[in-house]
Amino acid sequence: MAKLKSLLLHPDPTVRTELRRRLEAVPWIQILGEAVSAFEALELLESIPYGVFFLGVDLPGGVSGLELAQMLAGRKRKPGLVFIAASETKAYQAFEMGAADYLLWPVSEDRFQKTLERLADFKSRFREVPPPPEAWPEAEEVEDDGEETVQVNMGDEEQEYFLNALKDAWDQNRTRSPEIEKLAVTLDGRMILIPYGQIVFVEAYEDYSYVHTAGQKFLTSYRLKNLEERLEPHGFFRVHRKYLVNLDMVTEIASLPGSNFMLRTAGKTRIELPISRRRIARLKQILGF
Repeated sequence: MAKLKSLLLHPDPTVRTELRRRLEAVPWIQILGEAVSAFEALELLESIPYGVFFLGVDLPGGVSGLELAQMLAGRKRKPGLVFIAASETKAYQAFEMGAADYLLWPVSEDRFQKTLERLADFKSRFREVPPPPEAWPEAEEVEDDGEETVQVNMGDEEQEYFLNALKDAWDQNRTRSPEIEKLAVTLDGRMILIPYGQIVFVEAYEDYSYVHTAGQKFLTSYRLKNLEERLEPHGFFRVHRKYLVNLDMVTEIASLPGSNFMLRTAGKTRIELPISRRRIARLKQILGF
């Protein structure tokens, strides 16, 4: 019987030890690792198809357990989440984001058994990502002028499908889906579309980023470099290795002692961001200074 692969994600080693003790007695759960921060968990998730995270609400590194849940919301096969907390203040928010359970720690044995019952139901519906095929079936190797070629035997239907797909790939005149000028982010389990014009700036955070609007900020799984490529044609400029700014929101560029520069943005709360020296000349050129 396949086991539900589990990650223990909590900053307190005593909590992880107690979780491990209780879970090792469950035959259909397999503990595959421990982590302290959300970023460690995401790195492990790239290699291991976890079925469940036992995670703290408060995590070090700047990303809480609830923010991690927000980042996982867009995944097709996301692990179940069992939150571990000292109080019930975040319980409603956790269940709104699809938590499998929310445990007040320390937890009684009877209450923990209820969690296992919920996970047993979740396990019956959870499907791991299937491994890719190791090789094409019935492939034949042929030598052609010293180069090695692989020929794949396909039926008539498969061959027609393949040729149509190839034709579409080379057809430069076909109708393409237009890019909408909105950025998709997840919040509380919902997909939100933010118009580019409402984004004030984007801030890099390790391999992720915060998207700032006038009144909110959203933790996203986008890398700043990817957003720079996407937003630059729409009036955004990388003023610093950590910041991408909507130039329509910029109201002032100020010089600081030591040949440093900063810019201020529009809005009720004026935001000041540094400009790296090597980017100031290009920024002035774009703004027509």
